[in-house]
Amino acid sequence: MESITGIFRIGHGPSSSHTMAPRRAAQEFLERNRGAVRYDVTLFGSLAATGKGHLTDRAILEVLEPEAPTAIHWRPEVFLPFHPNGMQFESYFGSEAEPRERWRTYSIGGGSLADEQTAVQRPRRIYEMTTIAEILAWCERTGYSYWEYVEQCEGPEIWDYLDRVWEVMQQGIQRGLQAEGVLPGGLGVRRKAVDYYIRSKGYSDSMRSRGMVYAYALATSEENAAGGEIVTAPTCGSSGVVPAVLYYLRQTREFSRPRLLRALATAGLFGNVVKYNASVSGAEVGCQGEVGVACAMAAAAACQLFGGTPAQIEYAAEMGLEHHLGLTCDPICGLVQIPCIERNAYAAARALDSNIYATYSDGKHRVSFDRAVEVMRQTGHDLPSLYKETAEGGLAKNYTAKD
Repeated sequence: MESITGIFRIGHGPSSSHTMAPRRAAQEFLERNRGAVRYDVTLFGSLAATGKGHLTDRAILEVLEPEAPTAIHWRPEVFLPFHPNGMQFESYFGSEAEPRERWRTYSIGGGSLADEQTAVQRPRRIYEMTTIAEILAWCERTGYSYWEYVEQCEGPEIWDYLDRVWEVMQQGIQRGLQAEGVLPGGLGVRRKAVDYYIRSKGYSDSMRSRGMVYAYALATSEENAAGGEIVTAPTCGSSGVVPAVLYYLRQTREFSRPRLLRALATAGLFGNVVKYNASVSGAEVGCQGEVGVACAMAAAAACQLFGGTPAQIEYAAEMGLEHHLGLTCDPICGLVQIPCIERNAYAAARALDSNIYATYSDGKHRVSFDRAVEVMRQTGHDLPSLYKETAEGGLAKNYTAKD
């Protein structure tokens, strides 16, 4: 597996796969093709189907158009075999009829890029163990925890990176709690985070705590929908879950910063295992790979903070993922707003419930986290493409403003 920095990418929303990755691809292509007289970009499959709602064209044009005229071509009906999020870049120099370079790449989720060649030749491994079963056995044999495995594989410099990640997460929540008004995109969705936060103050303890979790998740998700700076965890569309859980626990339990960073490391490890063995791309496996994985990551982090054993942490993460299996990715109008924002709030609450359920147990259970990951991968494969970020099925189908 690669570094968990690929799970926690700092950038601007609304989508890691449809905004952040296309921008990265455009930047890489530009570096190799400066001086061109024009660029052509073709978007395929899910990228084309929901790209306008995700600002895919804007992300690409902001990079290429200052250099030369750029045309975007939309091919939503063409799903390339390697991945639903395909894009092709072409550069033209002088009067040449054929492009100087034609590059086809794919956004595979969480802001990452890949193509057929990188699929055959995987990047350098940082983690030798690639399943939670292996890592759990190592933890029980050595007495170490998940975050210590991360530190051993990544080196001590990972803490500086996670410190920056945690800072951006907190800032996103704080901005989101201050912002009001309607989110861009045309759906007329108003920001609700500050309202939920204020109302939570008027309730008793249990209701207040749940309202705060909702508010923190809404704050980040609304910032993402508005194109603000967030951290993928593991994607932009699911970026509200992990920050909400950790911010709530910091506010109410006063966990120290080092302990919170260790919890982030564990969350990243679980997300990394899913990304390596299945996918975190909504266009490939549906929202179970985004919000479901985010819930698992947050559940693992919370369980560790409360002193859970490695087995209990694995159980909490398994529940967080298992109970999102089959969740479709059906964003209305291709915007990361309905149902995405509410799903983040619900998943944050579910993560805390998964932690509680696991800590009541001895950590023993029948379905392992790795088994849940495999089922998620297969379920995503079986889902019709309508339900994988095309805005043509599920809640998005036949939607009108009157609904």
